[in-house]
Amino acid sequence: MKGITIGASIVGLALVGVGVAMAVTNPGQVAYDDYATAQLTEYLEENACSKAPSFLENLLQAQCAELLEDNQDEIKQLISESTERQNFLILSIYKTNLSVSSLLPTYEFETVGVFRDFYTYKARQR
Repeated sequence: MKGITIGASIVGLALVGVGVAMAVTNPGQVAYDDYATAQLTEYLEENACSKAPSFLENLLQAQCAELLEDNQDEIKQLISESTERQNFLILSIYKTNLSVSSLLPTYEFETVGVFRDFYTYKARQR
């Protein structure tokens, strides 16, 4: 009986330790904004910039990539303004709804932040 109590105590302490570690390493909004900006920039470089007509491909791709690099602060601000954070102490869920213009598609992302890292589990275009 004493062994079960000691075992349960050890498991309980381990769970409390993991919970404290998760709370301490729960990433904040600024870290998410940096992560999302990098992810969006990479996505646009690979998908939007590369879809130029073949006769303009090299020129437009270079200008598109340069435009994205030169506007990182604006992209980050757009993401920050379009994101809702739900903080659950041990992890956070970020819901981003990017809509730049009615002429362009809307993108929705859901990301979990835990242990100083981010995992996007939902991404869709509407």
